[in-house]
Amino acid sequence: MTKRNKIIYWIATVWLALGMTSTGIVQLMKMKEETVMMAHLGYPLYFLTLLGIWKILGVIAILIPKLPLLKEWAYAGFFFAMSGAVFSHLATGDAAKDLFGPVLLIVLTAVSWYFRPAGRKIIFANFNP
Repeated sequence: MTKRNKIIYWIATVWLALGMTSTGIVQLMKMKEETVMMAHLGYPLYFLTLLGIWKILGVIAILIPKLPLLKEWAYAGFFFAMSGAVFSHLATGDAAKDLFGPVLLIVLTAVSWYFRPAGRKIIFANFNP
C-alpha cells in the first residue's frame, strides 16, 4: 500500500468514525432535533437507540485491528443506514441540504472501504469445485 493510499484511508476513516460516533451519541441521547426528525421521517423513537448502538459498534469494528469480516459488516451497515437516510429524506420531500450529511457519510464509507489496507480485507481462498 502506498503512502498516499494510507493517508487517504486514514483521513476518510477518521472522518467516518467521527461522523458516525457523533451522530450515534446524539441518537442515543435522543436530542430534541433527532426525535423531531425521526417523527418527521415516520420512524418510531426506539429506532434512535438501535441506530446509535449500531453506529458506535460499527466505529469500533472499523478501527480495531484484525477481524476483516466484522469490518465488512460494519461498512455494509454504514452504507445501508446512510442510504436509507437519503431515501427517507427524499421520500418525505426534504430539501437537498438535508441529504448532505448522509451522502457525505456514504462517500466516506466507500473511500475508507476502498482504500483499506490488505490486513483489513477478507482473503478469499480459491474455490475449485
